[in-house]
Amino acid sequence: MRQIVLDTETTGLEARLGHRIIEVGCVELVNRRLTGRQFHRYLNPERDIDQGAQAVHGISREQLLDKPRFAEVAAELLEFLSGAELIIHNAAFDVEFLDAEFARLTEAQPAPIREICTVLDTLQMSREMSPGQRHTLDALCKRYGVDNSHRELHGALLDARLLADVYLAMSGGQNSLALGDVARPPGTRAAKDEPATLVRRAGALRVVSPDHAEAEAHLRLQELLDKESKAPCLWRRLS
Repeated sequence: MRQIVLDTETTGLEARLGHRIIEVGCVELVNRRLTGRQFHRYLNPERDIDQGAQAVHGISREQLLDKPRFAEVAAELLEFLSGAELIIHNAAFDVEFLDAEFARLTEAQPAPIREICTVLDTLQMSREMSPGQRHTLDALCKRYGVDNSHRELHGALLDARLLADVYLAMSGGQNSLALGDVARPPGTRAAKDEPATLVRRAGALRVVSPDHAEAEAHLRLQELLDKESKAPCLWRRLS
């Protein structure tokens, strides 16, 4: 299974008002392992950047004047995304911007993103798994033990890498910090400064049953809870 974890940074919050993408960051997962393949581009939006947006990502228009326009990278991006499941936090936002950018192409306009790829929204996933809690990327990093201490500003590639680790933790249970477990294309190897990545190890989970003494102690605890609460404890009501 091929998945692409994707994030964008933009000039503002609303694509329908003409705001544009200024950064695209994607990392590839194959069978739930990072392959090392990525797509990352800064883009010239040909318009001003809202002050509120710049405060979030720290990217100014001046920094983007020599960068390619979206139309110049569209074909390469589309080839990278096609056929994959996209994993996006608050997918509606990024998908709307991508569709708006592709719609501006004067030639060979592709179909909407959701017709080219399936889309998994980790924001919705988090809301269903943990109702009543915060669902920002920073909150999810904290909840699932993903190190985001180096994240001072938003960045598309950085956030895609963090979201990949968060997604693996959310969807796969126990993860382990492992160097050398990242799947890579044949003939490639890890760079010296390549960061450690959270990956799930294959194999069945070990099931440990209580011995007689532990089972008796658990029974006594339930009886004590029944007595203190003057009603059957939750454990007994559910079992």
